[in-house]
Amino acid sequence: DPAARVQPAHSNGRAPDRRDGRPYFALLAVDGLDTSDRQDIRKGLRHCRRETDEFVYEIVTVPTLEDAVIAVQFNWSIQAVFLRYNYSFKTPHEHPMLRRYLQVMAREPLSVSFGLQRSVELGSLLRRLRPELDLFLVTDAPLERVAGSLGTDFRRVFYRLEQYMEQHLSVLKWVRARYQAPFFEALRRFSAKPTGVFHALPIARGKSMTSGHWARDLFEFYGPNIFMAETSATSGGLDSLLQPKGPIKKAQDLAARAFGARQSFFVTNGTSTANKIVSQALIEPGDIVLVDRDCHKSHHYALVLAGAMPVYLDSYALPEYSMYGAVPISEIERHLLDLKAAGKLDRVRMLILTNCTFDGITYDPEFVMERVLAIKPDMIFLWDEAWFAYARFSPMLRRRTAMDAAARIRKRLRAARKNPRPSAPTDQHGSSDRPTLDPDRVRIRVYATQSTHKTLTSLRQGSMIHVFDDDFEQKSADSFHEAFMTHTSTSPNYQIVASMDVGRRQVELEGFEMVEQTMGLAMTLRQRISEHPDLARFFTVLRPKDMIPEDYRRSGVKFYYDSERGWGTLDDAYENDQFVLDPTRVTLCIGATGVDGDSFRHLLMDKYDIQINKTSRNT
Repeated sequence: DPAARVQPAHSNGRAPDRRDGRPYFALLAVDGLDTSDRQDIRKGLRHCRRETDEFVYEIVTVPTLEDAVIAVQFNWSIQAVFLRYNYSFKTPHEHPMLRRYLQVMAREPLSVSFGLQRSVELGSLLRRLRPELDLFLVTDAPLERVAGSLGTDFRRVFYRLEQYMEQHLSVLKWVRARYQAPFFEALRRFSAKPTGVFHALPIARGKSMTSGHWARDLFEFYGPNIFMAETSATSGGLDSLLQPKGPIKKAQDLAARAFGARQSFFVTNGTSTANKIVSQALIEPGDIVLVDRDCHKSHHYALVLAGAMPVYLDSYALPEYSMYGAVPISEIERHLLDLKAAGKLDRVRMLILTNCTFDGITYDPEFVMERVLAIKPDMIFLWDEAWFAYARFSPMLRRRTAMDAAARIRKRLRAARKNPRPSAPTDQHGSSDRPTLDPDRVRIRVYATQSTHKTLTSLRQGSMIHVFDDDFEQKSADSFHEAFMTHTSTSPNYQIVASMDVGRRQVELEGFEMVEQTMGLAMTLRQRISEHPDLARFFTVLRPKDMIPEDYRRSGVKFYYDSERGWGTLDDAYENDQFVLDPTRVTLCIGATGVDGDSFRHLLMDKYDIQINKTSRNT
């Protein structure tokens, strides 16, 4: 739509210069309007705008349901959607590139419904694709019919005769709700106050540096703001990380919303500590814990501190590259059934797995948890997602996250309570008997730890704990908060907390765009290496078939890019395979260079200023 490229307008209807510094976004309107009506809507909303608005936006219109599905995936700047009165189902566009965006409808087909029901189904699909979007319904359907149909996908319902100003203000209100960063804003306000410090922190306000002669370079290097915001205060508009009730509490609640959790907690000394907090909160001495032998060291330390009895699970090996993959479900089930036969299943408390691994091997948490819950209905799951915080903001990657999987299992259990005799389920990973879970016995108890600082915007050591636990308030809240205080300093770094708050804001507003761009760059890197005659002689990008055994790749997808056959189909792998390879991870086999991985890493850093981390004998 050419109008999507029009600059946002002032209240006089003209398009202003977007260089005024205000954040810009697009508002998608789905309706089968003619050109004249579309222009009237644009003009009506433009005249509502004021110089004092925090954001600027332009309206993008599409005439069909399929065009809307394409648009929210293709146009990263869309932040809000109006589903209007009447629009067709099928798009007239047949270009293969556009049709690719409709593959999601093959997985979740929509009925060819009309009117209100079509908008309800489209709203549900858009929510699954991009849960951060603000959806609004514009309708002329009777109130009683609307009230019984909508669910929770829409922010607000407008009737045809409501004024444009209400629509304009509602859009700004809900984008503002995501844009707010409560603790960062509180800290920024605090730093601007004239404050006398009479108890501690000589570095606060920069006094210890600017009043002397030998530390001024530190002040000059960092600038004044970081020292103006350095404080130990928990009052004056700030908050306590140990017992949050103000802006930190609000920031954590916003993080829970953004990451699909019921509760989220900020940790300022890394995911190593986050792992210890979760384990100490939930494990008692003598409890049996199933844990990946190749997990992060912090889990082993946590189990020692908690007095747990570990049962180590073996990942499949990749001896050709001196690395390990992930733990097959057969290995997990074997140990659980052995413990059951030994009369010890009641002592089994937790399963700890790494999702995804440093090398990009990614589980299907939904598949794993369903199979485990069929044996142990009250199992607690701790998913170490230290390297996977960004996955929530990609429709494809989200399916492989702990919080999303927990929500989907919970939704199915609720449906099972309403319909006690469902049709026999089918397992997406090759088994004809997907386990049927007893909704009266199964408890969804899922925790995920994420290193925000590794993959999102956060200062070093910023980490989050996300909780989706049916029994948290009744069984775990007290012990969790005690464990949190045990492992958290009474002098947390407020700059880390503020950076996580802003990092959450950023991913809610542009995480989808950034993850899509990152995947595109990773795919381009694969292509360039594979097609460059000199690079291809010495370097090979490892493919799914190299890093995941065939038994765990039901889709048959062997590569993401091949110089002779082009691009593979990632969606097929993510839909069907027990393990997948995160497309943002590019692992190079360098055996043909005659240089081992560690030596090559030092060469890249020392000679070319290229920083990498993980190496093996030949990768």
